[in-house]
Amino acid sequence: MLLTSYRTAIPAEWVDYNGHLRDAFYLLIFSYATDALMDRIGLDEPGRARTGHTLYTLECHLNYLNEVKLGDEVEVRTHLLAYDHKRLHVHLALYRPGEEQLLAASEQMLMNIDRSVGRSSAFDEEVLAPVRALHETQRGLPRPIHIGRVIGLPGEAGHGGPPSGRA
Repeated sequence: MLLTSYRTAIPAEWVDYNGHLRDAFYLLIFSYATDALMDRIGLDEPGRARTGHTLYTLECHLNYLNEVKLGDEVEVRTHLLAYDHKRLHVHLALYRPGEEQLLAASEQMLMNIDRSVGRSSAFDEEVLAPVRALHETQRGLPRPIHIGRVIGLPGEAGHGGPPSGRA
């Protein structure tokens, strides 16, 4: 089962001139969901104090799929796709509560960081245990379609112009 890790209503200050949730606030919502995931696995404030560890986001892909407007209630459902001794690969999906229409999706790679040295470090066992448990509860869930994607234009040769000299 997916973990519902964050829920909020969309306030006026998050909405743009089109009446839509501004691009940056999708990422803010996903960031708050990541904070909730950290709390769940033991990297909450006491856990960070005890271990000296935190999570940094190494990479993030964000797909805007459907409109989110002023006053909409939204929730993030978190899927721990994979993990190793110091990284988490997560998929964060934005929905309206009780609905199944995907509004936005974010694939992220998170790294465990030892703040005392500013470098990656293995997870503390008291953090790794809930990571394992969460992953086990989500084993067998369908793989989200918005992961592992690459941005590019069809036929793009990496030079910024039209492919094959066509306009």
